[in-house]
Amino acid sequence: MAYVAKWIDESQHSRFNNFLAKAGKGHVLQSWEWGEIKSRTGWRPWRLVVEEEGEIVAVVSLLERKIPVVGIPIFYASRGPVLDLRNVKLFDVVLGEIRKLAKTRGAIFLKIDPDVPSSDKELEQYLLAKGFRSAETGKGFEGVQPKYVFRLDISPDEQTLLANMHQKTRYNIRLAQKKGVQIRRGTRKDLPEFYQVLKETTERDHFLVRAYSYFEDLYDSLVPVGLGELFIAEYEGNIVSGTLAFVIGDKAWYIYGASSNAYRNVMPNYLIQWEMIRWAKSLGCTLYDFRGVPGHLTEDNPLYGLYRFKKGFNGEYTEFIGEWDLVYRKVIYFLWNRLEPVYSDVVKGIIGKLRRTRRR
Repeated sequence: MAYVAKWIDESQHSRFNNFLAKAGKGHVLQSWEWGEIKSRTGWRPWRLVVEEEGEIVAVVSLLERKIPVVGIPIFYASRGPVLDLRNVKLFDVVLGEIRKLAKTRGAIFLKIDPDVPSSDKELEQYLLAKGFRSAETGKGFEGVQPKYVFRLDISPDEQTLLANMHQKTRYNIRLAQKKGVQIRRGTRKDLPEFYQVLKETTERDHFLVRAYSYFEDLYDSLVPVGLGELFIAEYEGNIVSGTLAFVIGDKAWYIYGASSNAYRNVMPNYLIQWEMIRWAKSLGCTLYDFRGVPGHLTEDNPLYGLYRFKKGFNGEYTEFIGEWDLVYRKVIYFLWNRLEPVYSDVVKGIIGKLRRTRRR
């Protein structure tokens, strides 16, 4: 039977997500809801399904955004496309359909960052053969999606998971419990305080933070439909830590973490991670992803503490294959690669200056 590819509309929403939930490489960043979230931040989502004998065998949620000033679009498939990546005929069909759309829309290139380890040389050879080029910046922690993560197999029972953790991590979990730290599921009403703690975190650790409205959108789009959860850690009646997790199928991701400068000695961050792992297990998940860590692991790296914290849970340090671009318009792509870093640095500089001014 031949493959049948088609761009779909809202009527296929549930069917699209159901495939993702069951697919081995299904990812929440390919979900229908994620496309809707991004549509409110300047992206336009396109959803493709490929069927064989009436059954979906491949999907991609493709995001289109026009670059500043010139208004020419780029394509991005965050942690996609989702299919059996070793089925080259099927992959060819997906790329062919995207190329047709790119021609219609005038897109410069397609960016992908598959959920595939860097050790998969077979996929790398396929991408090179199809004309993809590596789009690595040398900043593995600062890519569109992190290139280096810790991932934990949570299929063992809780006692085994605890026993496999670093002794200090296990000690800190129990310390938080002994000190009376309480972990609960957050509600919509907790978002303002969660965001305040998040801003405290980003100012302490020198990260940028999105607007509060973005987190409202994340909560409203993902939590009610079971694709996300907000967790709150309280100590002596105060919110001292909070996290936002995503989930689809048998996989869960720790996405955002916030911790107050106060009461850090009662170790709420360790206990909240453990409760998130227990939550993911209760949903039938077998994989828990701690998300990004630095790629250069020397102790003088400013982010080494983050690496050490996540490593303590005994996850597997994973390097992904990274970002790859399939170029449709070579001259404009060349100019984009030269100008985009300058534009990004200018924008970050303006944001940083505004933040410093507000703190005075």
